[in-house]
Amino acid sequence: MENQQKSTKQIMLNFGLYSGIAAIIISVINYAIGNIYEPHWWVAVVSSIVAIAIIVLGIKNVKDLNGGYLTLGEAIKTGLGIAVIGGIISVLYTFIFTSFIEPDFYTRMAEVAQQKLIDQYPNFTDEQLEAAQEMASKFTNPTMTAAFGLMGSLFFGFIVSLIAGAIMKKKNPEL
Repeated sequence: MENQQKSTKQIMLNFGLYSGIAAIIISVINYAIGNIYEPHWWVAVVSSIVAIAIIVLGIKNVKDLNGGYLTLGEAIKTGLGIAVIGGIISVLYTFIFTSFIEPDFYTRMAEVAQQKLIDQYPNFTDEQLEAAQEMASKFTNPTMTAAFGLMGSLFFGFIVSLIAGAIMKKKNPEL
């Protein structure tokens, strides 16, 4: 049983690393093609598909390790483990990116957001624009980015592992 727990943890670690590395690769490609400030919809689609595939494959590996049996709890635990590790790697990369590679990232994002706001609401007064910018600035800093990134990763991982676990669960008749 102890070896099985170690193997399950190893699966979570490996697939979490795959998830984090995949997120970094997608971010680097997005940056290289110049879409970092206004990402195209394909970034979200590709990121979601890759994350779903990695979590599902990780859960399938745990099921295979258990001789073809899987509980919903094991699936959720595995999916959340993968999501946490992938999320931490992604948050660390984002911190490095915004601190060293693109240190004016948050400033430029604020400018892009302001322009979108002006385009959407051309009748906003200067005071309304300033209030909107002030509110947005509270959420666009490294701490909030990390917090929202990890929460989003956990939420996504939970939903995916819940669905995958419900589909793949198989009770061991000996237990």
